[in-house]
Amino acid sequence: MSENILKFSMNRCTSVEPVDETTLKSVCRLTDTFTSACVEILVRLPDLEIVAVQGQFHHEWRQLSDPNEVLQKVLGVRVGSGMLKIIKGLMGDAEDLDQLTYMVEECCHGIILALTRDILIKAPVNQEGKLEFFSKMVRDNIRLYNRCAAFAPGTRLTQGIEPPQ
Repeated sequence: MSENILKFSMNRCTSVEPVDETTLKSVCRLTDTFTSACVEILVRLPDLEIVAVQGQFHHEWRQLSDPNEVLQKVLGVRVGSGMLKIIKGLMGDAEDLDQLTYMVEECCHGIILALTRDILIKAPVNQEGKLEFFSKMVRDNIRLYNRCAAFAPGTRLTQGIEPPQ
């Protein structure tokens, strides 16, 4: 059988864990057929300020000279509304930076989702109650829209919700 040049695979994973009482670490890893990348941010509670950031980025056909130089520009940014615009404004929106920018944003969204855990465990047990509870949660905090499969456009939880611009 001949080699199929259209083979492609991608895995992206974001994890969040506490470092200590006032610091959370969020890590986004991306591995695909052409790329191996990792971005890690440390966020100080309660103001959600990015206090440290580092990353590695290797791409088969384009290489950033020093991703950490670009990443340092987000130090001091607070995780919250409008952060994608802020991140792009600081890091730039050059095509070479699109994955890196996305990974920083994913780390920030991981922090937001981790902090909603206490709310999530208050969800009703019955199915209709859960549907209304989580749908209301997305309406009340639009940053959750499209941040995970459950909150993706077109799901029952996001019906009737306008996507953020």
